[in-house]
Amino acid sequence: MTTTVAPGTYAPPVPTRVLTARSADGTALHVEVHGPDNAADSAHGNAPGAAPAVVLAHGWTCSTAFWAAQIRALSAEHRVIAYDQRGHGRTPASAACSADLLADDLEAVLTATLAPGEKAVIAGHSMGGMTIMAASARPAFRDHAAAVLLCSTGSSRLVAESTVVPIRPGRLRTWLTGHILGSRAPLGPVTPVARRILKYATMGAGSAPHMVEACARIVHACPRRVRHAWSDVLHLLDLDHAVRELRVPAAVIVGSADRMTPPVHSRRIAEALPQCVGLTELPGLGHMTPVEAPELVTGTIRDLVTTHIAMKEGA
Repeated sequence: MTTTVAPGTYAPPVPTRVLTARSADGTALHVEVHGPDNAADSAHGNAPGAAPAVVLAHGWTCSTAFWAAQIRALSAEHRVIAYDQRGHGRTPASAACSADLLADDLEAVLTATLAPGEKAVIAGHSMGGMTIMAASARPAFRDHAAAVLLCSTGSSRLVAESTVVPIRPGRLRTWLTGHILGSRAPLGPVTPVARRILKYATMGAGSAPHMVEACARIVHACPRRVRHAWSDVLHLLDLDHAVRELRVPAAVIVGSADRMTPPVHSRRIAEALPQCVGLTELPGLGHMTPVEAPELVTGTIRDLVTTHIAMKEGA
C-alpha cells in the first residue's frame, strides 16, 4: 500500500493547550489538546458549532508523537485530545503497571477534557486499544464514548500468538518471544541496524524510510524499565471479557503482516464485539498502522465522527 503523505507530517505538532489529568492513584498524565479548543463551549456538551472531540491513546513504547499524522489531518475541524500513557512520553512512570491502571488513566483524561455527557470518538493503537477494552465497562468511558477505533491490537494471548520469532507456534516460540519483547537491554541510538530490526518486528516490508525513522525515534525514546514493566502486563493480559462489554460502535483495523498482534487477534475481537462496524485488513502492512496507513486510519476516525457524533447532534 502506498501513501502520499509528506514526511514532515510525522513531526510532532504543537498543541493548542497542554494540561495535566490526575489519575485515580495521583499519576500526572500529560495531555495535549490540538485544534479548536472548545473549553468554553464544552460546558454545554456537544454544543452547535463546537468542534467534535477525538481522543487518541497510543501503544506500548510510544507517545503522543505517534499520532502526528492523525493530529495534523484532523485538528482543523476536530478537537483532538492525545495523552501519554504512564511511563511514556512526558507522563511519569508509576510503581505499578496493570490494565486497570490504563483504564483509570483513560477515565481521568476523558473527565478532565470533556464536559459531562460530551461524546467523543476514542481511537487506540496496540496497548491503546487494550486501554479502551480495559475501560469498556467504566462509567466515564460509557458516558463519553460515541464510537471507538481499535488499531493493531489484541485482547489476550499476545506473546503466544506473536510471529516476531519466525518459527512454528509452541512453547519455544512463546518463550523466545517473551524474552525478546521483555528484554531489559537498552535500545541505544537509532542506527541503520536498529531501523532494520524495528522495521522487521513492527512494520511492513514496503514501509517508507521516513516512516521507519519516525517510529524508531519514538520507540527508542521509551525508557527500558518502562518497556520491560509493561511487557510483563502484556504477557499476562486477558481482556476477552472486556471486549464483550464494549457496547459502542467499534471499527477494527489490522495489517496483514502485523507480527506483534497478527490478524487473528483482530478477527477474534471483531467477532466478539457487540457492535462491530467493520474489520479492515490492510495487505502488506505491519503493526504501526496509524503511521503506515495514515490516510486510511484518519479517514476511519472521520467516518466514525460523522456517523456517531455529527448525525446524533443533528437528530
